[in-house]
Order: sequence, then C-alpha cells, then structure tokens
Amino acid sequence: MTNPVIGSAGLGVMGEPICRNMLTKSGADVRVFDLSDDPVARLVALGARRADGIAALAREVDVLFLSLPGGPQVEAVVRGTDGIVANGRPGLTVVDMSTTPVGLTRELAGDLAQKDIRFADAPVARTRQAAEDGTLSIMVGGSEQVFADIRPLLAYAASEITHCGPVGCGQVVKILNNMVLFETVVALSEALSMGKAAGVDAGLLFDTLSKGSADSFALRNHGMKAMLPDEFPTGAFPTDYALKDVSYALELAALTGLRAPGAELAQARMQRARAAGFGAEYFPVLTRVTDKV
Repeated sequence: MTNPVIGSAGLGVMGEPICRNMLTKSGADVRVFDLSDDPVARLVALGARRADGIAALAREVDVLFLSLPGGPQVEAVVRGTDGIVANGRPGLTVVDMSTTPVGLTRELAGDLAQKDIRFADAPVARTRQAAEDGTLSIMVGGSEQVFADIRPLLAYAASEITHCGPVGCGQVVKILNNMVLFETVVALSEALSMGKAAGVDAGLLFDTLSKGSADSFALRNHGMKAMLPDEFPTGAFPTDYALKDVSYALELAALTGLRAPGAELAQARMQRARAAGFGAEYFPVLTRVTDKV
C-alpha cells in the first residue's frame, strides 16, 4: 500500500497519541474526527485535516483507524446510518484498535466484507505513556495480506506487532491480556492488604516481590506507581472501562464453553469499587475495597 490516505476516528487517551505518531512519523495525508474538538484541533495544528464525520472518512480515506470506548460505539460507527457500511467505498481498509467483543468483531467484519471493505482488529496493550512514546504492543486479527498492508502504519505507534490469526484473534489475545492483568491486580491488592495488616512495610513488600517469582508488569507499574502511593487519577484507565473489558473476557469464556472464576472475582472486586464511588478512578483503586473476615 503506497502513500495511503489515513483516517482516524476516536482521539481519546490512546487514540490521539496513536494518530499523532502516525501523522508526525509518516508524513502521510491524515484526516481526523472526534466528538470532542480539542484533540482534533491539536492534531490539525500538527498538519492533520479535519473530517466532517465518519461518513466522510469512509468515503475519502484508504485506511480508517478506529479507537473507541468499546463494542457499542464500534458497532454504531460501522452499522449506523452515517457509518462505514453505508458510506465506505470498496477497497477501504478498516482497522479497529478498540477493545471489542470477539463475536461482534467477526459480525462487523462480515458486514463490511459484503461491501468489499477489508477489516482487521488491532487492539493495543501497554500504558498511556507507551502510546505517547510509540511503544505499544498491538495484537492483530486479519488476513495475511491485510496484516502486511497495515503493519508499516502500525509500526509508527508500536514496538511490538503480533499477527494473532484471522479476524477476531487480535481481540481474543487482547481480552485475555487484560483478564490476566486484572486478576494480577486483585492478587496484588490482597498481598498489599495482608502484608500491611501483618506488620510488613508496603514498599519493602512490593520491592521484595519484584525481586522474586512474583515480579510482573502489573507489580512494577500498577502496584508500585499507583497502589503503593494510593494515587488513582481520573483520565487513566478507569474502573468503568476495566469492568467493560472483564465483561468481554467472561463473554469469551461463555463463547468457548468455559468458566473463568478468576475473571469473575476481578469483576466482583471492580463492581464493589464502582459502588464505592470509584468508577472514574484508575482501576487499581480496587485495592481500597478489601475483604475482611
């Protein structure tokens, strides 16, 4: 794919830096749309072009990246009256970088294929800072040809790009990545509460765990940077979003005929955190909601 016109819809915490990296590193013609004007204005100041909406992007660009809150928003953008199915031209490639349910992802890919529109799911992992730095990990589901075509564009935003299989497989891997993360954060919250209750310094506990077999990305990032200082800002990955993603994991478990008790526990802990008023806070805030005998 030579010098494609790039479109980007959804310019939130992850979508804006992803688009900015593509824009500044590629020198491509990039067109942007979001319901909020501020990120659009910032990207236009860097050389992007403002699009009138999803329909305009679907008609004008070669590759359209979506970075939206979740399945309902992706479905509306694809299937809506002013959406991609109704307005996209044959040959368009749609890349969904949102975290979206596996079943819905495959349904939407089928809808788009009937209009000769290609599709890949390419959800992202790692932190907001990784999005800023262009060092995300991206998990892609799609055909070999689509993967080969979009990989150079994804490389502007990521240091790790993995082709996970056909459509939907990127979402499977991302959803399971988040499921393991959530379950690990629950384990860390239990360890933190028990350690402090037993008289061990919290900082010493986590530092020592990081030197042994309990070390993990979750410990070094969520544990040490949020749980230890008890700082859970809004504007990071909130409890409400984490609950959405763990629900996708449980939906995937049902789809495969399996149970996921660890994911059920993580969901219950996050539901308690939301009920306690922490829905907008960074999701490791669940550590404030501990179980006592």
